Amino acid sequence: MRRVAFLSAACMVLQGASRREDAWEHDLEFEPMQRACAKRGIELVTRIWDDPELVIDDFDAFVVGTTWDYQERVAEFLAMLGRVAETKPLFNSLDVVRWNLDKRYLQDLESRGVAIVPTLFADDASDTTIGRAFDHFETDRLVVKPVVGAGAWRQVLVTRGSPLPPTEQRPPAAAMVQPFLESVTIEGEYSFLFFDGEFSHCALKRPAAGDYRVQSLYGGREAVHEPTEHEIAACKRVLGAARERLLYARVDMVRHAGELALIELEVVEPYLYPEQGPQLGERFAAALERMLG
Repeated sequence: MRRVAFLSAACMVLQGASRREDAWEHDLEFEPMQRACAKRGIELVTRIWDDPELVIDDFDAFVVGTTWDYQERVAEFLAMLGRVAETKPLFNSLDVVRWNLDKRYLQDLESRGVAIVPTLFADDASDTTIGRAFDHFETDRLVVKPVVGAGAWRQVLVTRGSPLPPTEQRPPAAAMVQPFLESVTIEGEYSFLFFDGEFSHCALKRPAAGDYRVQSLYGGREAVHEPTEHEIAACKRVLGAARERLLYARVDMVRHAGELALIELEVVEPYLYPEQGPQLGERFAAALERMLG
């Protein structure tokens, strides 16, 4: 039986004060994948990515899983994955991880014909940067995010004429600024899940009343969405533009100017929405088996 490490974080799998409120999401997605992998002769094992006792040679391959604490230690995270990739298959690949962690990858995809949410990239999230973005987009509400970050970490919603959040709440370094889209609160955000390029399922995520963030930490809720052929084709154009074979990919889309536009291509540690995809485990395991060869 081949052994594959599913990399996670201490805040997701250990008990204690540092455990994340959404740590249950790790268990919810991991358990069906582990069962399905076992049926195919693959032992899928959770391991904490920064555990000093992790032995790379104990495993045949590694999957970047719920590593949801790397944002402030990106260099350390990439160094660890680099050590893995020297001798073992890593899914998704180290090149993909490096590319996808920096959200300027959206510029690459846009240059290849993908429709993205309008975005300005800046060296910081200063008052000046935000002021210029208001004028550029001719809007009164903006979402400001870190270029390297996840899960709405250091992300803020700002309104023209209102006091800006303190700098310690804003992105700590390079930032991306997008116009606030009312469609997120009205229609929601779509997450289309693919394994080895094959569509699996889609979750429609809506924020809690009075919020705009769709993550469960902030009261977001999900429902099954049955996509149209047009929507699947739009997602496959995104995957084609990425130009990589991907064990998993989550294509996050929102409505802009009447059409779906890419807000994120999640190919590093995305939540896989198992409740909306009862076939998640089998589809993941089948894709992993194919990619292991």
